[in-house]
Amino acid sequence: MPLFEALNIDKSFAGHKVLDDVSIHVPEASIYGLLGPNGAGKTTLIRIINRITAPDKGDLLLGGKKLTHEDLIQVGYLPEERGLYKKMKVGEQSLYLARLKGLSKNDALKKLKFWFGKFDMIDWWNKKIEELSKGMAQKVQFIITVLHNPKLLIFDEPFSGFDPVNASMLKKEVLDMKKNGTTIIFSTHDMASVEELCDHITLIDKSKTILEGKVTDIKQHYKNNLFELTYLGDNNNLVQKLNGDYTISHTESLPGGENVIRIQLPETRTGNNLLTQAMAHVEILSFREVLPSMNEVFIKAVSKNSNTSRHE
Repeated sequence: MPLFEALNIDKSFAGHKVLDDVSIHVPEASIYGLLGPNGAGKTTLIRIINRITAPDKGDLLLGGKKLTHEDLIQVGYLPEERGLYKKMKVGEQSLYLARLKGLSKNDALKKLKFWFGKFDMIDWWNKKIEELSKGMAQKVQFIITVLHNPKLLIFDEPFSGFDPVNASMLKKEVLDMKKNGTTIIFSTHDMASVEELCDHITLIDKSKTILEGKVTDIKQHYKNNLFELTYLGDNNNLVQKLNGDYTISHTESLPGGENVIRIQLPETRTGNNLLTQAMAHVEILSFREVLPSMNEVFIKAVSKNSNTSRHE
């Protein structure tokens, strides 16, 4: 059973439909990517899940039961637009917001001490929020979001503004939370992060779901018969031998005499055909099918939906 479901959600503003029969099914202890171009309806869906606004139609289920306002104590939400009080001190504000999450003062202080130590933030306790960099303030809000160990976490662009070192650190924390049983909805435009983190995705465009499923299954569906060979031998000779039905998309010479070539086959040919032919001319070191990146999948799916919409 999924931990969280949004079923057949509709939402309109001033006659404009923002969500049109959108459903998501988020498995327990997974990271679920909520993707889409700007204006697709992702943020509206997140606001509906957090009961900031209500759907015109549809249901929200947590653990198989209708989500109530009281259930929100089990949800942690990190919005893209951060909302800390700039004049308050970091420690004072963190403690205040932790108490709002239902923690006692002692429990809150204990957990805050743990997280501040983990992120090397002890010296920030008495600084005002306005004294912090954007990345530092985001760390504070990340801690406040996860402090009460919610069953469901919702992150909207959680890594924006972070340098690569801090982004990597937070990604590790997110993966550790998943391993420990937390369920996470993750909204982002960064497809590299989707590749690293997400088990499942839903892609929304023009208010409708246009793609959903396991990341591995989606990449398999969008593969285009592209293969990569690493080999020893004459590069020009192999290129000449493999011309014809093949499209060569990339060639590269590596140190040590190794060469890499990427070849796209027509639908009528298989990787075995290519491998057999190449082995007759060079020594094959490795051979693999190249699956599309999630960035490529995103662009192809949205472009196809735009073309379809124009012809309807």
